[in-house]
Amino acid sequence: MIHAFKKFGLNIVLDVASGSIFTVDDVAFEVIKYFDKNRTFEGVYDSLDFDRHDIEEAVNEVEKLIEEEILFTEDEYKYLNLVEKRNPVIKALCLHVSHDCDLRCRYCFASTGSFKKERKLMSFDVGRKAIDFLLKSSGQRKNLEVDFFGGEPLLNFETVKKIVEYAKEEEKKYDKHISFTLTTNATALNDEIIEYLNENMENVVLSHDGRPEVHDFMRIDRHGSGTYDVITQKILKFIQKRNGKTYYVRGTFTSKNLDFSKDVLHLYSLGIKEISIEPVVLDEKSEWAILPQHVERIKEEYDILAQEYVNAKLKGEGFNFFHFNIDLAGGPCVSKRLSGCGAGFEYVAVDPDGNIFPCHQFVDKPQFKLGTVFDGITRADLVEEFKKNNIYEKEECSNCWARFYCSGGCAAANYNMCGDVKKSYTVSCELERKRVENAIAAKLYLMEKGIEG
Repeated sequence: MIHAFKKFGLNIVLDVASGSIFTVDDVAFEVIKYFDKNRTFEGVYDSLDFDRHDIEEAVNEVEKLIEEEILFTEDEYKYLNLVEKRNPVIKALCLHVSHDCDLRCRYCFASTGSFKKERKLMSFDVGRKAIDFLLKSSGQRKNLEVDFFGGEPLLNFETVKKIVEYAKEEEKKYDKHISFTLTTNATALNDEIIEYLNENMENVVLSHDGRPEVHDFMRIDRHGSGTYDVITQKILKFIQKRNGKTYYVRGTFTSKNLDFSKDVLHLYSLGIKEISIEPVVLDEKSEWAILPQHVERIKEEYDILAQEYVNAKLKGEGFNFFHFNIDLAGGPCVSKRLSGCGAGFEYVAVDPDGNIFPCHQFVDKPQFKLGTVFDGITRADLVEEFKKNNIYEKEECSNCWARFYCSGGCAAANYNMCGDVKKSYTVSCELERKRVENAIAAKLYLMEKGIEG
């Protein structure tokens, strides 16, 4: 399988199974498309409106690439069962240290922090047990990850500090290293917390939705007031003191701001250079939901954003947009490409009571409880279900050119929108394909200009 498309004046051909990517001239582009459709070169000279000699040269080159097995290659990974053979272990925890929040964002998937349960904070004892569970369940893996999540985790800042301190002591006993991240709405940031996060967090994700009118409408406090001014000020101060360490400012767009490229560019205009704006995933009955009829409009926005992204890089400036980050030379290992984030078997979430779920978006679904940090995993059947949830278990993925970039999409989104983790949420699929095209094209175009994308 190949995928051929045009962008930034380039003719781009992706060989899906091998990952090979080519930029070719107009003749070769049409020859490749002809062979993809007909599986033969017979009739190509009569079908294409180019000089016969040029077509012949292109045919010879394409035949050579096919012989070298870097074009029109067979997908052999589906026969190798790589995920099972890898014998995966738990390597990452999402710790829900707070099931409470000081904001009341209109689109919040977590029911404004409560996850449809009692509002509460995680105790240090539960956090300690969660670290023990991670260290003991990680097998021979040395590098581990813990993400402090909510609700708003900074409402439980003292417990966060105690958990980090405990983890740093315990990791020595196991000869492991735990990297910490934290996701926050930034309302509680002050000098003390900023200094602590910069010293202890490998990555910090800060929530901001972009333009004042968008942010203030969606991200409101308990009293219904907008939070743009206070949050923007605190985020900019945090970034200034971050001193080059990793961070992301992450926003959400809904049906009410389909022109979300303006929100990305607004964040960039503030001096923010690490940006992610994600489509909301809500039931179609929600007034904020992204619907199938919105897809083409959103694709146009990704095209606008890709052009602005390239323009900024060409000026020697620029920002990083999360969905345009792509490694054409390497990237994730094959087994990772097949199984995605590893929810349910490599990555799990722990709620304030110590219950274990496949990821942070399953925490409000008791039927997906895997066990507890006190007793360990008790639902091996669920773990196996998630372990087998790879691209070859989904017919839509098996036939999709972007499958090794998407890895089957988000299991939680698939379940929430389709009722089954193995059924693809088609709106998300279409948007992902557009993002991948733009990411590949932007990288290739900048490389041709001698600029690292």
